[in-house]
Amino acid sequence: MTQEITAADLARHLLALAPQRRVMAAIAGAPASGKSTLAEALVDALNAAEPGSAALMPMDGYHYDDLYLIPAGLRPRKGAPETFDVGGLRHTIERLRKNDEAHVAVPVFDRDIEIARAGARLIPSSIRIIVCEGNYLLLDRPGWRDLKPLFDVTVAVEVPEAELRARLTRRWQGYDLPAEEVRRRVDENDMPNGLVVMAESAPADYRLRS
Repeated sequence: MTQEITAADLARHLLALAPQRRVMAAIAGAPASGKSTLAEALVDALNAAEPGSAALMPMDGYHYDDLYLIPAGLRPRKGAPETFDVGGLRHTIERLRKNDEAHVAVPVFDRDIEIARAGARLIPSSIRIIVCEGNYLLLDRPGWRDLKPLFDVTVAVEVPEAELRARLTRRWQGYDLPAEEVRRRVDENDMPNGLVVMAESAPADYRLRS
């Protein structure tokens, strides 16, 4: 059964597990749910408590590039489950879990230019806690459902649907887009993706309300 947890208690729980082995944690939630902010703050808190103990691995680095998405007709749905390299993500998580290499390079998505930068972040073997964050880490669909067993701790970030819509609208307004383009992105892509996360994610170990 999913339990409620606070960010502070989550940090303490991960630190308690880490001395025994490398810990892989998943933080999942809809776009604009606050999962990225939570994950970054969690890594900062862990490293403040024990310097060099934690690193962040965002799922967004596994976006397919527009060079594939445009001819495939998927560019308007960028951010949907089918626009990610879930196999590549799984293999990287498996490498990180084994922790038998000096370091593992992971890609990081640059939202300003809509491109994933390959090898943008190196995670060394000394890191004890890896916090993975992304929309679909708990998605119960083929390919995606293979991820959950790789995590030691899973967290679902929850936000009411109306608040989610408001956050997504503010996000795109921050890019100075025309009102109709903001509406299109929210109604035709981001909200449908968020509803998929809400409806089709497997139960997490913990729930954190945003």
